[in-house]
Amino acid sequence: MTRPLSWLGIIRMGLVQTGLGAIVVLTTSTLNRVMVVELALPAMLPGALVAIHYALQVFRPAWGHGSDRGSRRTPWIIGGMAVLALGGFLAAVATAWMTVQPLFGTALAIVAFCLIGGGVGAAGTSLLVLLAKRTDEKRRAAAATIVWVMMIAGFIVTTAIAGQLLDPFSPQRLIAVSGGVSLIAMVLTFAGVWGVEGRAAVAAPAAAPKGSFRKAFLEVWHEPQARRFAIFVFVSMLAYSAQDLILEPFAGAVFGFTPGETTKLSSVQHGGTLIGMAMVPIIGALFPKTRGNLQIWTIGGCIASAIALLGLSSAAIVGPSWPLRSTVFMLGVTNGAYAVAAIGSMMELVGAGGEHREGVRMGLWGAAQAIAFGIGGFIGTLASDLARLILGAPALSYAAVFAAEAGLFVVSAAMAVWVHRAQNRRDVDLTNAAVAGG
Repeated sequence: MTRPLSWLGIIRMGLVQTGLGAIVVLTTSTLNRVMVVELALPAMLPGALVAIHYALQVFRPAWGHGSDRGSRRTPWIIGGMAVLALGGFLAAVATAWMTVQPLFGTALAIVAFCLIGGGVGAAGTSLLVLLAKRTDEKRRAAAATIVWVMMIAGFIVTTAIAGQLLDPFSPQRLIAVSGGVSLIAMVLTFAGVWGVEGRAAVAAPAAAPKGSFRKAFLEVWHEPQARRFAIFVFVSMLAYSAQDLILEPFAGAVFGFTPGETTKLSSVQHGGTLIGMAMVPIIGALFPKTRGNLQIWTIGGCIASAIALLGLSSAAIVGPSWPLRSTVFMLGVTNGAYAVAAIGSMMELVGAGGEHREGVRMGLWGAAQAIAFGIGGFIGTLASDLARLILGAPALSYAAVFAAEAGLFVVSAAMAVWVHRAQNRRDVDLTNAAVAGG
């Protein structure tokens, strides 16, 4: 049996997330801006392309099943990253092609974003399963924090460096920068996973599960804990993502913030998110008492996020005298604590249930998360527009939407209790079975 990952091993696996984040942020953020601003294309085009990337995530359970059958995750991680890197590069080529042939460029962009969605799903699902299987239980919250912070670092470094290299803008520069990012991401991936899985996995295929994906998926879906956690992930991530596209417009419409000030407000939120993520493993290390720390942080993070969103709802009603930046910072902290605890819980629960179904289980939860993210922003903006139509005032409409999101987080906290009740019942059943067998 291979030894659990050291801290260095966990950081190495985080390099894969850094590369993944670098490619994704370039395609969903930088190319978005180029299409809308430099090429003067409708904003719905990049929006639809990003939606395609999220839609492909529904196949995560199938890709997880593939890695289960092979009993090795490394080929899926490397192969998925290769597909993602190719998709990222082709997306830049397609964007450049749109300058002369918009129709053909758009067709290539659709193919590219399908590759991006497939690559993210295949690599990301297997990476989390491998990390969960190779990380000691006491380190899982810290491991989740490390790999997610490294992914955010990939966002920050890529946007900063790419922003410098793209000026003055030209389609050729865009292709060159994208190609460079894809190559660096592949180098990070090889450096991250080389030798991590160990030789023990080579002998495992004999024990790999047989049968169709449909059978495997139904087995996982009929596990009460896996099904409940998938529903929890969907509802909580819907609440988590629904405010993404309305926070800056809210600050501008109700508080009179300039575009520059709203951008700084987003950075305040992201800074809070990083602090919230760091809090979970640090406090867990200071008080390493129980296995239930992740349960407490998940439930507490949902409740605290609901309180922060109620603060934003109050801010919409009170107006400019409300301490908006402090409230947004609090939202970032609470969201960060919830997110890393939820990811840590994924890693903790992925091995529970039927044997050799870890990839399908993680794929199910990853698909629920991606679908929630894909529709969360749209639902947030739609709810805002509908509330404004009904209530007739922007401030009241934003207050209603933030309050509704807070309600979703309260429901998520109740669901987290529901999920872990299934886990506790399963533990009792296993204990009773062991006693009876003894």
